[in-house]
Amino acid sequence: MNLIVDIGNTTAKMAVFDDGRIVEVVYDSNRTLGRLPEVCRAYTIEKAIVATVIDLSREVLSQLEGLAAPVLWLNQNTPLPVENLYETPQTLGYDRMAAVVGANEQFPGRDILVIDAGTCITYEFVDAAARYHGGNISPGLQMRFKALHQFTGRLPLVASEGRMMSMGKDTDTAIRAGVLKGIQYEISGYVTSMKHKYPELLVFLTGGDDFSFDTNLKSIIFADRFLVLKGLNRILNYNNDRL
Repeated sequence: MNLIVDIGNTTAKMAVFDDGRIVEVVYDSNRTLGRLPEVCRAYTIEKAIVATVIDLSREVLSQLEGLAAPVLWLNQNTPLPVENLYETPQTLGYDRMAAVVGANEQFPGRDILVIDAGTCITYEFVDAAARYHGGNISPGLQMRFKALHQFTGRLPLVASEGRMMSMGKDTDTAIRAGVLKGIQYEISGYVTSMKHKYPELLVFLTGGDDFSFDTNLKSIIFADRFLVLKGLNRILNYNNDRL
């Protein structure tokens, strides 16, 4: 079985795969990985991959160094099953590339736009020849709400849940509609623009924000919350097969 350790900006996810199938996904602290021993006791881990977008604490490093299985640490030098055309691979977040790999594995030979709505919203493009061209980064859902509050004198911090309308009737609903509709229109704009250039484009939507899966955009063909985990599993298997 494969162990995938995905350490993000706000949380860590650990996934166990068996022959390409997700057996379990465990959410944990990105500062402790306190549930890692529990996962290792429950499953026979044969190999593992670790990917992180933050500097790891001493506690997390200790947990990972204690793994009995061989560990692949994902970095800019890790061989990938797609061609990376990004000009600064050392600055490319692993989650962006893993999502692309996960989508490409499911639909090889297709032009794909991957939209990942998490702490940030990222837009990534991989073409039918499995070449990753790059992507864009935009503020995520909570980042937008917090920015409106922190960078103004009087605007409140509004929750994404609550009364929603097309045009706000008070400050709370104005902010909520502005943020949520803004993201919806942004995503729709990217999809429409890319489809003009690549008419057979497939679109994957993934990420941690609930908004990602509430959208009514008809152009969203696939919604896959675990696309990054699947991509990391593909990278691990790809490197193991090369040995």
